[in-house]
Amino acid sequence: MGTLNPDLLSKDMDAVLNDAAALRAEFRHQSIQPELILLALLQRPNTAAARLMKVFKERRGIDLEAFERQVKLAAQSRRDQNGNLDFIARGNKPTPLSRQSIILLDEALSVANARHEVRIDTDHALKVLAESSMSTSGLLRQEGITPKAIEDIYSDNPTELRSVVSGGTTHDHVGAITRGDLHAVYHREELLQEIISVLSQRRNRHVILVGQDGVGKRSLAYALAQLIAQGKGPSGLSNLVQIDERALLDNEQQAIRAGLSRAHSGILFIPHIHRFFGGPIKAEFSKATPIVQKAFLDDDPIIICTTNELEYTQRIAQVSSISEHSQVIRVEEPSPEETIEILKVIKPHVEREYDIEIADEALKITANLARRYLSSTPLPRSAEYLLHRTAAMVSMGRQENLAESYRAMGDDGILHVEDVTIAASQMTGVPVSKLGQDERERYAHMEEHLKARVIGQDEAVEVVSRAIKTARVGLKDPKRPIGAFLFLGPTGVGKTELARVLADFMFGSEDAMLALDMSEFKDESSVNRLIGSPTGYVGSEEGGQLTEKVRQQPYIIVLFDEVEKAHPRILDILLQVFEEGRLTDGRGVTTRFTEAVVIMTSNIGSEYIQSATDQAQVEARV
Repeated sequence: MGTLNPDLLSKDMDAVLNDAAALRAEFRHQSIQPELILLALLQRPNTAAARLMKVFKERRGIDLEAFERQVKLAAQSRRDQNGNLDFIARGNKPTPLSRQSIILLDEALSVANARHEVRIDTDHALKVLAESSMSTSGLLRQEGITPKAIEDIYSDNPTELRSVVSGGTTHDHVGAITRGDLHAVYHREELLQEIISVLSQRRNRHVILVGQDGVGKRSLAYALAQLIAQGKGPSGLSNLVQIDERALLDNEQQAIRAGLSRAHSGILFIPHIHRFFGGPIKAEFSKATPIVQKAFLDDDPIIICTTNELEYTQRIAQVSSISEHSQVIRVEEPSPEETIEILKVIKPHVEREYDIEIADEALKITANLARRYLSSTPLPRSAEYLLHRTAAMVSMGRQENLAESYRAMGDDGILHVEDVTIAASQMTGVPVSKLGQDERERYAHMEEHLKARVIGQDEAVEVVSRAIKTARVGLKDPKRPIGAFLFLGPTGVGKTELARVLADFMFGSEDAMLALDMSEFKDESSVNRLIGSPTGYVGSEEGGQLTEKVRQQPYIIVLFDEVEKAHPRILDILLQVFEEGRLTDGRGVTTRFTEAVVIMTSNIGSEYIQSATDQAQVEARV
């Protein structure tokens, strides 16, 4: 006996069949009957079928409670032969489907395909249950629920019913907001006004939002959906449809067609549009490429899509059917002040989700710590990550069976500033004491701290302190390391010790230092040990000693000891780190050094330095 492919079912339809499997045991049936599926449809709210039944109730005055009692009576007396197919219910339990239930699902799939849907949803099943060939048709028809009546709801499609029959292939965000299923998002007014002005044009109305991953491009689409739901959006547009990601993976062509059909006279939102372009090698959904290209040649539906700068340049800009019929709007990273306002908007949702309270002052420290210590991810995403991590830890702290450290965080159910610093410390590896202490005060006494531990190197300490302070007040190039230094001098004068002390001061531990002895990197082949072997070579999956360590621990001192002994190619790599603040390893993964300090040491010229009689001679010989 075979099993039903779970990928053919929407999330709601899968839940309905699980409910029907539970009802089978209650009614002592051998298999899942159509009556049990109908009963499960009636008992599960917030599905497409449930919303359709609500429309029938409003239009025809159906008493749903009385109808449910009739279905229960029919289910008790109904008996149907087992088919040759099992549904795998919760707990991995094979549950037989009756012959009519198998026919029901087969015809429901045909209904879904006719509507360009990828999966069977509850409204598809309801339509088939009303067909004359089904044992449930009599029950439904006496209430006026027929396939034609269901189709009339589709064809009439007034504004208030746009989202009633939303299946598992697409999601209408305007309908979700109307039902209260989508939480509030922050409105970036200037960008929204720019988007609305493009949508209000008579031609070339498609929009491409270009920006880093995490700057809030998707939130702009959700904010636009909120405006449309409030009647404040562009005239003539009543929906904003997004294609389900799982549906794209199942059948990309069918999913795109479903999205275009559902978004008729509205907006189709496509995140990461570059996935459809780049040829059969690069494009994740190359089979749907022609359909998407044709959609850009028409203004119905309007397409709003997102991508990043690199993918736009490499994959999208050269496609004339897109570039000539759409307009690019660049989305920049919001400021910390704007991020705080964004966090204020999502605060009630996070509080409900984790059943906690969030102190207002915690939002400010969340934005500031995310900007300072989670800079590899742009705002506001990094701040949202940090807020959710902290909220989860506070929520966990209320559970008695957890470790004492967690319980201490959540003892009052309120997310405080201290909780944010603890969560940020866990995410970055920077000690809590360094995060919680006022940086301005700490760096003001940087020289005194270093001089107390490194004796006799006052000039080096002053130069390093001055450079680090300059970087910390924001005067450094944000794409380069915090600082790059070359320490010259004989062995034993404290070059490495100064690096250790600096690691302890800046990052809270002397272990926050990667020391590389350059005498081990004399050969050209040793470059691969730093940045990793190219793909296909031995060790390529392991990454490089330098790139992998900095990727895992971006807040670090990188010490190149005796740099004069390294192969010249390694010096070329160091130049790239100094100039661009990043390295690409053998696997093509980029490591950023923007939060690292690079220190090189060398003994070159030490004999001249030792033989010099005064500072002027030392400087002249160096």
